[in-house]
Amino acid sequence: MNRRDAPAVDPGEEALGRSRAVQSTQTGPHEALEAVVARHAENRFAKPIAEYNRQAFASVADRVDTDERSLILDSGCGTGDSTRLLAARHPDHLVVGIDRSADRLSRRRTTTPENCLLVRADLIDFWRLAQQAGWQPAHHYLLYPNPEPKSRHLKRRFHAHPVFPAFVALGGRIEARSNWRVYLEELSIALEFHGRATRLSPLDIGPEPLTLFERKYAASGQPLWRLTTTD
Repeated sequence: MNRRDAPAVDPGEEALGRSRAVQSTQTGPHEALEAVVARHAENRFAKPIAEYNRQAFASVADRVDTDERSLILDSGCGTGDSTRLLAARHPDHLVVGIDRSADRLSRRRTTTPENCLLVRADLIDFWRLAQQAGWQPAHHYLLYPNPEPKSRHLKRRFHAHPVFPAFVALGGRIEARSNWRVYLEELSIALEFHGRATRLSPLDIGPEPLTLFERKYAASGQPLWRLTTTD
């Protein structure tokens, strides 16, 4: 469950203006969501952490622990373009992008700033390791995650997964973006269950979109949405 896993090839300039909106039978938050979120809050997620994820975390942990700058996480960063852009916009922060796809991370299109780290890892394990290590990001971005729009796939969405309490425990200002409003409505419900106040609003991407997906959806005329924590 990282940034959208389909299509496998990131949308290029030739695909702009041809993106279809999310199709789902859901027109609002899933009726089972609150029960699922409550259950995961009460039960510790005990799935063993894969060794390769431990190694991936260790590869950046020393830098994070010793760098005096505040931390920004870009979870499910895809090609890392958004991570590089965030690092350029925030030179006074250390920005770490995480994605499970080595292929996506290999598609560098821009220069990587010195305050940008990219790591291949599964977010399910990485978030738990970061929580255990006491990381406290100032900002945490979740940009265009796979919406898993089929109603029966609710538990594949981050906010309905057992790892969600670890995601919330990391803290910081959370910002999620999506072209499916329902996803962010559900995320808002899950965050507010855990005591985080949120604001959901239309997104004006301006002249410099954070991701290729963002550019593609906007060029297709799709409304985009932003959810941020406000506490």
